[in-house]
Amino acid sequence: MATAVAENAVIEQDALVNGKSFVQTAKVIFVLGGPGSGKGTQCASIVEHFGFTHLSAGDLLRAEINSGNENGLMIQHMIKEGKIVPSEVTVKLLQTAMYKSGNDKFLIDGFPRNEENRAAFELVTGITPEFILFFDCPEEEMERRLLGRNQGRVDDNIETIRKRFKVFVDSSLPVINHYDSLGKVRKIDAARSKEEVFACVQPLFVPFLKTNA
Repeated sequence: MATAVAENAVIEQDALVNGKSFVQTAKVIFVLGGPGSGKGTQCASIVEHFGFTHLSAGDLLRAEINSGNENGLMIQHMIKEGKIVPSEVTVKLLQTAMYKSGNDKFLIDGFPRNEENRAAFELVTGITPEFILFFDCPEEEMERRLLGRNQGRVDDNIETIRKRFKVFVDSSLPVINHYDSLGKVRKIDAARSKEEVFACVQPLFVPFLKTNA
């Protein structure tokens, strides 16, 4: 029942904006890169300079769990049982956050994590990403950054970090390869300083300023 209500709300929100539906106007950029590649830092700069809304699938899932609603309890139970949260659930959370933002330009960080996520996003939302911003960084550098950032995260230990690297390679690289075959990947050398990286990122987003001026 709750799912049906959510779906109806999404349909109602897909109103015309300047004569076009939200699906036609929304600009989505997937931001991918291994743990420690600097995605979060660069997304913050893109938001500041280019007016994008930054969405993280992981943050949305955590917020839904903390809300204590029926959907959140279901997600929490699945995670506790070691099950993978269905792609459709994550996509619906992203879709709702996009509508509620009031914006039409989005950075979706750390998603899609795998081919199933990718297919579900395009099927459910009807939106194809403008491009994939891929922060390419050697594992040695990402490892150094994660061990040195001292944020108190329990997953910032060498064994867990290396497992996260493997998950990224096994699951996310096929997504990058798929979009690369379509000419949609913009690869950035993320091993440099954050200022140097952003200097390479900026030109990719200037057209969005021009088209939304």
